[in-house]
Amino acid sequence: MSDMSRLTGKIGDATLIEMSPDSLCDEDNNGCHHHHHDIDLDEYPHSQPDPSEVDKHQQSKDSVFFRDGKRRIDFVLSYVDDRDGERKQERRREYEANLQKAGLELETEDKLVSDDRKTYFVKIHAPWEVLATYADVLKIKVPFKENDIPVHQDIPMDWLFTPFRLPDHIMNPEPDYFTSPFNKGKIDFFLIDDKETFFPPSVRNRIVYYILARCPYHKTDREDKKGIKRLLNNGTYGSAFPLHDSRYWKPSRDSNSESERFNLYKHWAQFFSFFKEQPLNLIRKYYGEKIGIYFAWLGFYTEMLFFAAVVGLICFLYGLFTFDDNVWSKEICSEEIGGNIIMCPLCDKKCGYWKLNSTCNSSWQSHMFDNVGTVFFAIFMGIWVTLFLEFWKRRQARLEYEWDLVDFEEEQQQLQLRPEYETKCTSRRLNRVTQEMEPYLPITSQCARTFLSGATVIFWISLIIACIIGVIAYRLAVYAAFASIMKDSPTNNIHMVGSLITPQLATSVTASCINFVIIMILNLMYERVAIWITDMEIPKTHLEYENKLTVKMFLFQFVNYYSSCFYVAFFKGKFVGHPGDYIYMFGWSKLRNEECDPGGCLIELTTQLVIVMSGKQVWGNVQEALVPWVMNRWGSRKARSHPESRYSRWEQDHDLQNFGHLGLFYEYLEMVIQFGFITLFVASFPLAPLLALLNNIIEVRVDAWKFTTQFRRPVASKAHSIGAWQEILNGVAVLSVVTNAFIVAFTSDMIPRLVYMYAYSNDLSMKGYINNSLSVFNISGFSEDNRPDDGESPGWFNSSVITTCRYRDYRYPSGHEKEYSHTMQFWHILAAKLAFIIIMEHVAFMVKFFVAWMIPDVPSEVKARIKRERYLIQEYLHNYEVEKLKIQLSQRSDDCCCTPMIYPDISRHVVLSECL
Repeated sequence: MSDMSRLTGKIGDATLIEMSPDSLCDEDNNGCHHHHHDIDLDEYPHSQPDPSEVDKHQQSKDSVFFRDGKRRIDFVLSYVDDRDGERKQERRREYEANLQKAGLELETEDKLVSDDRKTYFVKIHAPWEVLATYADVLKIKVPFKENDIPVHQDIPMDWLFTPFRLPDHIMNPEPDYFTSPFNKGKIDFFLIDDKETFFPPSVRNRIVYYILARCPYHKTDREDKKGIKRLLNNGTYGSAFPLHDSRYWKPSRDSNSESERFNLYKHWAQFFSFFKEQPLNLIRKYYGEKIGIYFAWLGFYTEMLFFAAVVGLICFLYGLFTFDDNVWSKEICSEEIGGNIIMCPLCDKKCGYWKLNSTCNSSWQSHMFDNVGTVFFAIFMGIWVTLFLEFWKRRQARLEYEWDLVDFEEEQQQLQLRPEYETKCTSRRLNRVTQEMEPYLPITSQCARTFLSGATVIFWISLIIACIIGVIAYRLAVYAAFASIMKDSPTNNIHMVGSLITPQLATSVTASCINFVIIMILNLMYERVAIWITDMEIPKTHLEYENKLTVKMFLFQFVNYYSSCFYVAFFKGKFVGHPGDYIYMFGWSKLRNEECDPGGCLIELTTQLVIVMSGKQVWGNVQEALVPWVMNRWGSRKARSHPESRYSRWEQDHDLQNFGHLGLFYEYLEMVIQFGFITLFVASFPLAPLLALLNNIIEVRVDAWKFTTQFRRPVASKAHSIGAWQEILNGVAVLSVVTNAFIVAFTSDMIPRLVYMYAYSNDLSMKGYINNSLSVFNISGFSEDNRPDDGESPGWFNSSVITTCRYRDYRYPSGHEKEYSHTMQFWHILAAKLAFIIIMEHVAFMVKFFVAWMIPDVPSEVKARIKRERYLIQEYLHNYEVEKLKIQLSQRSDDCCCTPMIYPDISRHVVLSECL
């Protein structure tokens, strides 16, 4: 093995490379840098410089460099030295020694010069040799030629978009290059002007974290304990993070610092920039591709919501301005019709008889959402969802090319096993592809863990369903109480809204609020359970871990958030029986199933949707913005009073909140749940996209503000798509067509009205619809269990005069040969509903698949640029090899060059250092 580099440890297919001191020499400077401030391993832990020798006041508050002002700080580790922490000291000593063997350079800040006089900070710098070696291992793409393909962006009336634009140096912080995977053996092939700045900080911290995650800190005969994550979990280190490059509210005074954080805050994270475009290239450069893709998706989703919000608002205004055409509401509200129709009690014993015109207000409210415009909007949203997903694929393909992710495949991540998997899987087997021994989880253990995981998920989903059943029972029990209390209309004394409060509305609102509280509590509990059972499964890669957690969390959230809406939309009022033969909850209880208002259940579904959706969005934004801000203010309360020179860059970032590896997961989950609300139930509430649009305009800036000001800088990571969320969105899109078709058919009164108008009305009008839609029941048929108690019925009710009551259904009256069985009109309406569902679904799916077929996933321009880049890489590599061969042949007799050697015992994934 070469004396320049030797293998220190092989983790699956990931390799750490031990650098000798000579390999860190800089050939351009004809020698080596001697790092006087690095840790002396022989004297550790007393290797920290004497605080009296370090004048912290002379160091810039925003310094992101070692004390020599040249070597950049790529990562920072912090710890508090416990009195009885000898084991932790030993772990730190060995870990930091191994980091230095891997080529990293360390510099420690003594606790006496830290703000709290307790915390040590270990600053880490990756020299060029380490960066080049691991850039080769990780196949990081770097520029080799400026892009020579002209960009055609002739947009009609371009001047109209000027107010929404950002300065060009913010939108495009770097020139456009053709790129190729870095190859350490072909340094002069790439455009390297300055080795210190060739790799941007986001790439540097990604490489350093790759080493930190795989570096061993304790070796035994049985296993090597590895990774910064385990050291953080056991308290050896308190935190590990890369540094922001400046304060967010003003640029760094150091000319070598880019101050990208300040630019992001100034042009992106402030709320008054809500109408501006997002600087996606700068976001990607600073935070990495994974976070860049999230903000690109969120911005695109918000832009597309604008069109849905406009059409939804038009449909709502149509319902608002067509009140005068609402014949059935006029009939309900009129004294001659609605005032003379006596309705049957809505619950047993505690509910009295009531007049139809008491539901006048809810009938008018229902018309705003239950009209012809709603049907059009439901079909429109089916098409909108398809356009959104197809155009996002095109946008994503463009970003993949622009951000050098075209050849990035998830298989690359398969080579990077999770350190937890490598540690917990003690069994080894031969990989038939690589012919190398690799860790694996026995099939028996996999099955047992998967079974336990599935059982846990099913248990929690069952718990949600039980809670929903409890809320339904609350609705049934409390409705009777509200009806009894409100029989004499005491709420009319309440200013402004008193006349609008009905037993149905009071029950619906209180039940929705209780349901929302239950949802929030279950969420907090289940999040920890989902993470625990996913950890228990020991996924092999980070990608597999995220996908498993995504499925578990979304499945739970789907049932948690949407189950109450599904109940109101598809179950309430559908299984109530009829007077004299009511259906009860569970069959044996005294809780009678709920009925819909004469105006329909749609208005109640709207109420449920507004409360849960709006409550979740408001709570989410407050929680996202307020909690980190309060915690940061509390954590840095002492340091803020100190002079700037004493509050260093690493201490400022240390006082911020940590952005965990699941941070983006929760952001996606929040938006996908919102996407479900605006698609699955949009037929009941056309204003849902408008609410979502307003929320997302705030959400983009809140997330930007949070990332820029409240969180430590995340470790940059790559992602070429939004991952498993894409498939979830596709599934929700398909399901939304079905749910909206059923809502229009079974929850709204659209189909019964159309059947009445075209099949039963004499003059194709809606006159007489209300009378036609209500069946007649003989009061004498009530049993003692159903009949209202004495005093529950209003004063105007006289049982000797009023012998019948009406109820919402299509059944024959008493005395008919088919007494209380369904009439032929009921079957006509049912057939029409089923026909509507089939037609709407087929039309929506045909349009959906036609649009998906018409719109290619990758724009033709992007395809051409990809082909051009691949051609140029081949051509340039060929010319480079030819030129290199010519030089070698011409200098063979004069110069000594290192002969290539083959090491059969070393993995093909190992990349050795060059001979310098």
